[in-house]
Amino acid sequence: MNDESQNTMGSPTPEELRQQVESTRDELGRTVEALAGKADVKAQAKEKTATAKKQAAEKTAELKEQAAEKSAELRELAAEKTAAVREHAASATAQIREKTAQAAQAVKDRTPDPVQEKTAQAATQVRESAARAGQFAVDRTPDPLLEKADRAAKGARANRTPLLAGGALLVAFLLIRRSRGGKK
Repeated sequence: MNDESQNTMGSPTPEELRQQVESTRDELGRTVEALAGKADVKAQAKEKTATAKKQAAEKTAELKEQAAEKSAELRELAAEKTAAVREHAASATAQIREKTAQAAQAVKDRTPDPVQEKTAQAATQVRESAARAGQFAVDRTPDPLLEKADRAAKGARANRTPLLAGGALLVAFLLIRRSRGGKK
Protein backbone atom coordinates (compact mmCIF):
# COMPACT_ATOMS: atom_id res chain seq x y z
CA MET A 1 0.00 0.00 0.00
CA ASN A 2 1.33 3.29 -0.95
CA ASP A 3 0.41 6.71 0.33
CA GLU A 4 -1.54 7.66 -2.77
CA SER A 5 -3.82 4.66 -2.53
CA GLN A 6 -4.91 5.48 0.97
CA ASN A 7 -7.44 8.18 1.48
CA THR A 8 -7.03 10.93 4.04
CA MET A 9 -8.20 8.76 6.89
CA GLY A 10 -5.57 6.10 6.16
CA SER A 11 -7.98 3.35 5.20
CA PRO A 12 -7.45 1.16 2.10
CA THR A 13 -9.26 1.77 -1.10
CA PRO A 14 -11.97 -0.61 -2.33
CA GLU A 15 -9.60 -2.01 -4.93
CA GLU A 16 -7.01 -2.79 -2.30
CA LEU A 17 -9.65 -4.45 -0.16
CA ARG A 18 -10.68 -6.66 -3.09
CA GLN A 19 -7.07 -7.67 -3.64
CA GLN A 20 -6.65 -8.49 0.06
CA VAL A 21 -9.87 -10.52 0.04
CA GLU A 22 -8.73 -12.40 -3.10
CA SER A 23 -5.31 -13.06 -1.60
CA THR A 24 -6.86 -14.27 1.63
CA ARG A 25 -9.22 -16.56 -0.32
CA ASP A 26 -6.29 -18.07 -2.24
CA GLU A 27 -4.33 -18.63 0.94
CA LEU A 28 -7.40 -20.09 2.67
CA GLY A 29 -7.99 -22.39 -0.32
CA ARG A 30 -4.43 -23.70 -0.15
CA THR A 31 -4.72 -24.21 3.60
CA VAL A 32 -8.02 -26.07 3.20
CA GLU A 33 -6.48 -28.28 0.49
CA ALA A 34 -3.52 -29.05 2.74
CA LEU A 35 -5.78 -29.89 5.65
CA ALA A 36 -8.00 -32.01 3.41
CA GLY A 37 -4.91 -33.86 2.15
CA LYS A 38 -3.82 -34.55 5.71
CA ALA A 39 -7.28 -35.70 6.64
CA ASP A 40 -7.52 -38.06 3.61
CA VAL A 41 -6.17 -41.29 5.20
CA LYS A 42 -6.83 -43.38 2.09
CA ALA A 43 -4.72 -41.08 -0.11
CA GLN A 44 -1.94 -41.03 2.47
CA ALA A 45 -1.97 -44.84 2.67
CA LYS A 46 -1.77 -45.12 -1.11
CA GLU A 47 1.13 -42.68 -1.18
CA LYS A 48 2.98 -44.53 1.57
CA THR A 49 2.31 -47.86 -0.17
CA ALA A 50 3.64 -46.52 -3.44
CA THR A 51 6.74 -45.20 -1.68
CA ALA A 52 7.29 -48.53 0.10
CA LYS A 53 6.86 -50.45 -3.19
CA LYS A 54 9.36 -48.19 -4.90
CA GLN A 55 11.88 -48.62 -2.08
CA ALA A 56 11.37 -52.41 -2.07
CA ALA A 57 11.87 -52.58 -5.83
CA GLU A 58 15.05 -50.52 -5.59
CA LYS A 59 16.37 -52.69 -2.74
CA THR A 60 15.47 -55.88 -4.65
CA ALA A 61 17.31 -54.66 -7.73
CA GLU A 62 20.32 -53.73 -5.61
CA LEU A 63 20.37 -57.14 -3.91
CA LYS A 64 20.01 -58.96 -7.24
CA GLU A 65 22.94 -57.02 -8.62
CA GLN A 66 25.05 -57.83 -5.56
CA ALA A 67 24.10 -61.52 -5.79
CA ALA A 68 25.03 -61.61 -9.47
CA GLU A 69 28.40 -60.00 -8.73
CA LYS A 70 29.11 -62.48 -5.90
CA SER A 71 28.03 -65.38 -8.10
CA ALA A 72 30.37 -64.26 -10.86
CA GLU A 73 33.22 -63.89 -8.37
CA LEU A 74 32.58 -67.40 -6.99
CA ARG A 75 32.44 -68.91 -10.49
CA GLU A 76 35.72 -67.25 -11.36
CA LEU A 77 37.33 -68.43 -8.12
CA ALA A 78 36.07 -71.98 -8.69
CA ALA A 79 37.45 -71.95 -12.23
CA GLU A 80 40.83 -70.77 -10.96
CA LYS A 81 40.91 -73.46 -8.26
CA THR A 82 39.87 -76.15 -10.74
CA ALA A 83 42.60 -75.10 -13.14
CA ALA A 84 45.17 -75.15 -10.33
CA VAL A 85 44.07 -78.63 -9.23
CA ARG A 86 44.19 -79.93 -12.82
CA GLU A 87 47.65 -78.47 -13.29
CA HIS A 88 48.85 -80.03 -10.04
CA ALA A 89 47.34 -83.41 -10.97
CA ALA A 90 48.97 -83.32 -14.39
CA SER A 91 52.31 -82.48 -12.82
CA ALA A 92 51.98 -85.31 -10.28
CA THR A 93 50.98 -87.75 -13.03
CA ALA A 94 54.00 -86.76 -15.11
CA GLN A 95 56.28 -87.22 -12.10
CA ILE A 96 54.81 -90.66 -11.39
CA ARG A 97 55.28 -91.73 -15.02
CA GLU A 98 58.85 -90.49 -14.99
CA LYS A 99 59.65 -92.30 -11.73
CA THR A 100 58.02 -95.49 -13.04
CA ALA A 101 60.07 -95.34 -16.22
CA GLN A 102 63.22 -94.73 -14.19
CA ALA A 103 62.43 -97.67 -11.89
CA ALA A 104 61.75 -99.97 -14.85
CA GLN A 105 65.00 -98.89 -16.50
CA ALA A 106 66.90 -99.40 -13.22
CA VAL A 107 65.48 -102.91 -12.85
CA LYS A 108 66.34 -103.67 -16.48
CA ASP A 109 69.86 -102.26 -16.08
CA ARG A 110 70.49 -104.27 -12.90
CA THR A 111 69.04 -107.46 -14.28
CA PRO A 112 71.76 -109.75 -15.64
CA ASP A 113 71.50 -110.80 -19.30
CA PRO A 114 70.78 -114.45 -18.48
CA VAL A 115 67.85 -113.37 -16.30
CA GLN A 116 66.55 -111.11 -19.07
CA GLU A 117 66.83 -114.01 -21.51
CA LYS A 118 65.01 -116.31 -19.10
CA THR A 119 62.37 -113.62 -18.61
CA ALA A 120 61.91 -113.32 -22.36
CA GLN A 121 61.71 -117.15 -22.68
CA ALA A 122 59.24 -117.30 -19.79
CA ALA A 123 57.15 -114.55 -21.40
CA THR A 124 57.13 -116.46 -24.67
CA GLN A 125 56.13 -119.68 -22.90
CA VAL A 126 53.42 -117.82 -20.98
CA ARG A 127 52.08 -116.33 -24.22
CA GLU A 128 52.06 -119.74 -25.91
CA SER A 129 50.44 -121.42 -22.92
CA ALA A 130 47.93 -118.63 -22.69
CA ALA A 131 47.10 -118.98 -26.35
CA ARG A 132 46.59 -122.76 -25.98
CA ALA A 133 44.54 -122.27 -22.81
CA GLY A 134 42.57 -119.55 -24.50
CA GLN A 135 41.74 -121.74 -27.48
CA PHE A 136 40.77 -124.58 -25.17
CA ALA A 137 38.57 -122.20 -23.17
CA VAL A 138 36.99 -120.83 -26.34
CA ASP A 139 36.18 -124.33 -27.52
CA ARG A 140 34.50 -125.26 -24.22
CA THR A 141 32.90 -121.96 -23.14
CA PRO A 142 29.27 -120.95 -23.85
CA ASP A 143 28.70 -117.92 -26.10
CA PRO A 144 27.39 -115.45 -23.42
CA LEU A 145 30.49 -116.08 -21.34
CA LEU A 146 32.69 -115.63 -24.41
CA GLU A 147 31.15 -112.21 -25.02
CA LYS A 148 31.97 -111.11 -21.47
CA ALA A 149 35.51 -112.44 -21.79
CA ASP A 150 35.89 -110.57 -25.07
CA ARG A 151 34.98 -107.30 -23.36
CA ALA A 152 37.51 -108.01 -20.59
CA ALA A 153 40.21 -108.81 -23.15
CA LYS A 154 39.56 -105.55 -24.96
CA GLY A 155 40.03 -103.72 -21.67
CA ALA A 156 43.33 -105.54 -21.07
CA ARG A 157 44.51 -104.74 -24.60
CA ALA A 158 43.74 -101.10 -24.05
CA ASN A 159 46.08 -101.21 -21.02
CA ARG A 160 48.61 -103.65 -22.48
CA THR A 161 51.78 -101.65 -21.88
CA PRO A 162 51.28 -101.10 -18.13
CA LEU A 163 50.20 -104.72 -17.68
CA LEU A 164 53.22 -106.08 -19.56
CA ALA A 165 55.60 -103.75 -17.77
CA GLY A 166 54.16 -104.73 -14.40
CA GLY A 167 54.34 -108.43 -15.26
CA ALA A 168 57.94 -108.13 -16.49
CA LEU A 169 58.90 -106.27 -13.31
CA LEU A 170 57.28 -108.94 -11.18
CA VAL A 171 59.00 -111.77 -13.03
CA ALA A 172 62.35 -109.96 -12.88
CA PHE A 173 61.91 -109.28 -9.18
CA LEU A 174 61.05 -112.93 -8.46
CA LEU A 175 64.00 -114.20 -10.52
CA ILE A 176 66.41 -111.79 -8.81
CA ARG A 177 65.06 -112.76 -5.42
CA ARG A 178 65.36 -116.43 -6.28
CA SER A 179 68.94 -116.02 -7.56
CA ARG A 180 70.01 -114.05 -4.47
CA GLY A 181 68.27 -116.46 -2.16
CA GLY A 182 70.15 -119.38 -3.68
CA LYS A 183 73.58 -117.69 -3.19
CA LYS A 184 73.23 -117.27 0.59
